[in-house]
Amino acid sequence: MNPAPLDHAVLQAAAAWFARLHAAPDDTRTQAKWSAWLAADARHRLAWRYVEGINQRFGNLNANAEQAHQVLSTMRRDRHSRRALLGSLCVAGVGGLLGWGSWRQGWVDSPRAWFATYRTGLGEVRPLTLADGSQLWLNGETALDVHFDERLRQLRLYRGEVLIETAVDARPLQVLTRAGRMQPLGTRFSVRDQGLQTTLSVFAGAVQATCADSGREIRVQAGQMTAFDAQQGSTLLPAPAHRQDWSRGVLVAEDMPLGQVVEILRDYRHGHLGIDPALSGLRVVGTYPLLDSDRALAMLERALPVRVARPLPWWVALEAR
Repeated sequence: MNPAPLDHAVLQAAAAWFARLHAAPDDTRTQAKWSAWLAADARHRLAWRYVEGINQRFGNLNANAEQAHQVLSTMRRDRHSRRALLGSLCVAGVGGLLGWGSWRQGWVDSPRAWFATYRTGLGEVRPLTLADGSQLWLNGETALDVHFDERLRQLRLYRGEVLIETAVDARPLQVLTRAGRMQPLGTRFSVRDQGLQTTLSVFAGAVQATCADSGREIRVQAGQMTAFDAQQGSTLLPAPAHRQDWSRGVLVAEDMPLGQVVEILRDYRHGHLGIDPALSGLRVVGTYPLLDSDRALAMLERALPVRVARPLPWWVALEAR
């Protein structure tokens, strides 16, 4: 469900009620006020479901009521901080919840992914060498099947992202996703499955992509990238060099917006990583460790006018210093 119709203030209120209820679970007066608020508007109920979903994913605050009380007290002391915290919680939290739903849906759509030859977890980067000598790097939350026979080398990507450096072999190599088929011509390239759409980035050689339903063919040369689905592909664009840096466990930012850096780091940590929208346009330069996102955040805190706020174990937000 798209959270766009939800008013930001309503999301803030829902998160505030959540904190209040869990800080004082036996306060009948607070519960009565919350019930009245919930019944007053359908948007309140929808926002509340979002907040409940976030809690179900990252832990129940009932397990630590004292911590919830401290968070609420901090929010009361500083109204501006309360706005920043709740705003980040609701916006990034809802986005994370939806992203998690998409992640789950991707695996449900491909039950064979659970039994794939190779799988990685969140924040894991795994290098592999195949029987033919090809080098692979699997990004986090990736599922890949490998099938070689006397005629064909075939990789089936169910979910996630893989970087491939092909070895010389008489048998053709194919990479399959739900969107279509890719056949490289002695190359280095990455394939990212995004459900119905696949992103193909080529760093050396060339790759021929074929849409699964329409049969439309797209030839992608070194230094180019495209996104395609089962019917058609998008315009060819330059392939950013950083599209393969993750295989080395680093994020190389060359005048990259902070919002984009945060978006990338989210894929390598548990819980929510939020950012004050006013900070998204700050420019970032440097090399940051993807597999140690806490260290990366500390580096950003030293380099930029931002501070890392950790109001909850599963919640981190970048705020203005």
